[in-house]
Amino acid sequence: MENNDTCYDFVAMVPLQVQDLLVNSIIIKKLIVGGAKLSSSLKELLLEKKCETYETYGMTETVTHIAAKRIEDDYFTALPNVTLSVDDRNCLVIDAPLVADKQVVTNDLVELKDHHTFKWIGRIDNVINSGGIKLFPEQIEEKLAHYISDRFFVIGKTDEALGNKLVLVIESEPYDLTEETFSELTVYEKPKEIQFVAQFKETPTGKIIRRENLNKFIKRRSNSCVLHYIFNQKIP
Repeated sequence: MENNDTCYDFVAMVPLQVQDLLVNSIIIKKLIVGGAKLSSSLKELLLEKKCETYETYGMTETVTHIAAKRIEDDYFTALPNVTLSVDDRNCLVIDAPLVADKQVVTNDLVELKDHHTFKWIGRIDNVINSGGIKLFPEQIEEKLAHYISDRFFVIGKTDEALGNKLVLVIESEPYDLTEETFSELTVYEKPKEIQFVAQFKETPTGKIIRRENLNKFIKRRSNSCVLHYIFNQKIP
């Protein structure tokens, strides 16, 4: 894509490809992004470009995306002939007869506005129960994204007192974080431990494999290859 001055009418990409797009300043009129969630930093950069950008939502079972939204919006809108509902877990259920033979029950927690509109909250299998408080990693990451420039994620780690404690994992050499980094978080959302990993393991589409990266740190910890910091903050 280097030195390419062609203007494209329509392009579909995954977030990993979008990074290259921004670096090389490719001209695109309409862009759809799927395969993984767009980071806040990438959204901000895309909004600065004169490019109409949509984030898409889909499952392997639906073959293609079944909903889309402008990146500046919160709610996805279903495509024609798609009907949405939620199960007793508040996870999205998709009825898309043109692409799936039966209803697709997802593990995605959503706020359902109506049968065609929803806001994505996060994966139910990522929810952390820490001291009886349910924490949603994706919401915490959204708040931290304004202060951490490196790739990162938060995850639960087994803890004797809390059941699970919140851990912040950053793809970087170790460095000190200021208190301002956590200024938008509630007392329960503040990480109790910070770990640094040299390079994240990820899927071919750029999704970070959370648990494997946490285990990667634990395995290397005994060799003193990675530093970590513990927050000794008391939980009320």
